[in-house]
Amino acid sequence: MTVSIGFLLSGGGTTLENLLARIADGRLDAEIRCVISSREGVRGLEVARAAGLPAYTVPRREHRDVESFSSAVTAHLDRHSPDLVVMGGFLSLYRIPPRYEGRVMNIHPALIPLFCGKGFYGMRVHEAVVASGMKVSGCTVHFADNVYDHGPIIIQRTVPVRFEDTPEDVQQRVFAEECEAYPEAIRLFAEGRLTIEGRRVRIR
Repeated sequence: MTVSIGFLLSGGGTTLENLLARIADGRLDAEIRCVISSREGVRGLEVARAAGLPAYTVPRREHRDVESFSSAVTAHLDRHSPDLVVMGGFLSLYRIPPRYEGRVMNIHPALIPLFCGKGFYGMRVHEAVVASGMKVSGCTVHFADNVYDHGPIIIQRTVPVRFEDTPEDVQQRVFAEECEAYPEAIRLFAEGRLTIEGRRVRIR
């Protein structure tokens, strides 16, 4: 079954590019119906438009509170009726309405519950990992809830952190795993193989 996606981003669109490539070469049976950015003028919007996708901007700074911002995002999503909402570098909190609960995914460039939450994004995550002396890092795909980087975990993939690594080294290694983990999680969702049981996800 082809799964329809509404994609949320705030930056460069590298995760969007990965999914588009997977769709184009047949490795992911999905259709991206719309792209919504919380920031104006970001590269991710250019990626979307180059692919011929409907692309919208809902600037977080133009909304007085999370509820107003989230309502504006939801209005665009509702117009395209996606099966699944996929966050890729979406840096604003989105209050998920009941009809989308269990249908919003996020990816985080660390092993949740470590190095996550408000303020932990992008290179900040990898800098913190290297500074901590951790010997492993990785990525986490999870169902989003109304707390940053908090919802039930679907997939985690790990990478080594070597003594001589820079944050940029770790970022590259983690992103390579993100490119595999996110499509896998989307496929599992499309096949109806994911069940949320409390704070855990059962993969059938």
